[in-house]
Amino acid sequence: MAKFSTIKVVNGVFAINTETDNLQSAIIQFHSLAQDLWNAPDVATAKIAIMDEQLNVVDGYAEFIHHEASAE
Repeated sequence: MAKFSTIKVVNGVFAINTETDNLQSAIIQFHSLAQDLWNAPDVATAKIAIMDEQLNVVDGYAEFIHHEASAE
């Protein structure tokens, strides 16, 4: 059975967010993570993706998140 990981790079820091054997679960986790990062005021940039055991992006699930710096 294939394994899937939801990975993230947030403000230059890489981490595996979740791991699962179920693609549907990975997709749900991906969307939840995307929502959290889009709503996080401390995130300048982020890239998230679902990757398989061969480090391939699964079914195009990758997203770049960028927040403009606020002018103070």
